[in-house]
Amino acid sequence: MRRILLAEDDETMRNFLARSLKKAGFEVVTVSHGIEALPHLASGQFDLLLTDIVMPGMDGIELARRATKMHSELPVMFITGFAAVAMDRSNERPKNSKLLQKPFHLKDLVDEVERILAA
Repeated sequence: MRRILLAEDDETMRNFLARSLKKAGFEVVTVSHGIEALPHLASGQFDLLLTDIVMPGMDGIELARRATKMHSELPVMFITGFAAVAMDRSNERPKNSKLLQKPFHLKDLVDEVERILAA
């Protein structure tokens, strides 16, 4: 079973995404912010980092940068409702990352996750 680390500060969104991904057959570990994700990432037991960009403490781009420094082949998928933030900082995103703009359909999320993991 493919393991996903989901970092999302909005509890309702985090729970909703986790349930949806679990129903699609993924194992999902959730955290509420980037700093909380770091110990999980250190284990190296994830197939994908799925993270919001705008979070308190450590944003998703910094989290992705640190994650890919630990595990250079780890794919990263960003979810955000702030297109301007994503566009302004796109040069800071890891090369093996994808961006999914909120709002999105769950089918689109699952399809994109499957595409990333199949690559």
